Amino acid sequence: MKLSGKVALVTGTSTNIGGGIAEGLAAEGAALVCVDARAENGADCARYIKSMGGRATAVTCDVTDERQVIEAVAAAREHFGGVDILVNSAAIFNKKGVIEMPLDEWRRQLEIILGGAFLFTKHVAKSMIEQGRKGAIINIISTAGHQGEPNNIAYCTGKAGLLNFTRSAAMELVAHGIRVNSLTPTATDPSESLERAARWGRQVRSGEQLKNAFEPFRKGVPMQKLPSPSDYGRAAVFLASEDAGMITGTDLRVDAGAIARYWAWNPSDK
Repeated sequence: MKLSGKVALVTGTSTNIGGGIAEGLAAEGAALVCVDARAENGADCARYIKSMGGRATAVTCDVTDERQVIEAVAAAREHFGGVDILVNSAAIFNKKGVIEMPLDEWRRQLEIILGGAFLFTKHVAKSMIEQGRKGAIINIISTAGHQGEPNNIAYCTGKAGLLNFTRSAAMELVAHGIRVNSLTPTATDPSESLERAARWGRQVRSGEQLKNAFEPFRKGVPMQKLPSPSDYGRAAVFLASEDAGMITGTDLRVDAGAIARYWAWNPSDK
C-alpha cells in the first residue's frame, strides 16, 4: 500500500478521469476527499470507496469560489487531519473556437481549469506548510494542452497554462518539501467510465455509440489502444508516492504515444 496513512484531495470526481484517479489512490491506502461541483459526483465516489473498505468523504465545491475552496480544505483537516496529496482535475468542456466563443464563456472555462488549480494549490500548500507535511500536488493536463486543436480554444489554453503553472509552483514549493507535477491524459476509452457509473449506481445506457465515437482517436495513437482512467490512477499513485520522491516540475504523459507521434505518420496504416 504505497499511500497508506496519506490523505488525498481530488477535484472533479466524475465517473471518468477524476473518479478513476480517486479509486486508484484509495486502492493504495489513501483516504479520499472527493470534491466536485456536482454533489452526486463527490457523494457517489466517496460512497463507493467506503463500500470497498476505504476511507472517504465528499465535499461539494465550486473550485472558482475561494471561500468554498477554503472550506473544502478545512473539511479535509476536520475529517482526516490534513492533506498530503492534491489532484487538480476539475474542468469543463466547451468546444468553441476563437471566433464564436463569448468572453464570459472563455473566462468561466479558464477560471475552472486555471483558477481552480491556483486556489486549491494555494490553500492546500498553505495547510501542508502549516502542518509540516511534505506533500505532492498533481495537475491534470490533456494532450490538447500540448498541441493546437481547432475549435477548443479555452480548454487548450487552460491546459497549456497548467503546464507552466506546474513548473512555477514546483520551484516555489520545493523548499517546503512539496513536489508539484502534472499528468497528461489523452482521449480516454469510455468503457471503464461506463462500468464505473454502473458500479456507482448510476443508470447507464448502451455505450456502443460512445465507444464508436472514440474509434478515430484509437486509430490515431501509436499503441492503437486508448488509455483508461485506471491507467491515469496508477500514474497518479506513482507521482504521489515516494517512488517519485526525486521528481518535481515534470509532466508524465499517459497518452499511448499521441504527443510523440510524428504528424505525417498514420499508425493505423498497415
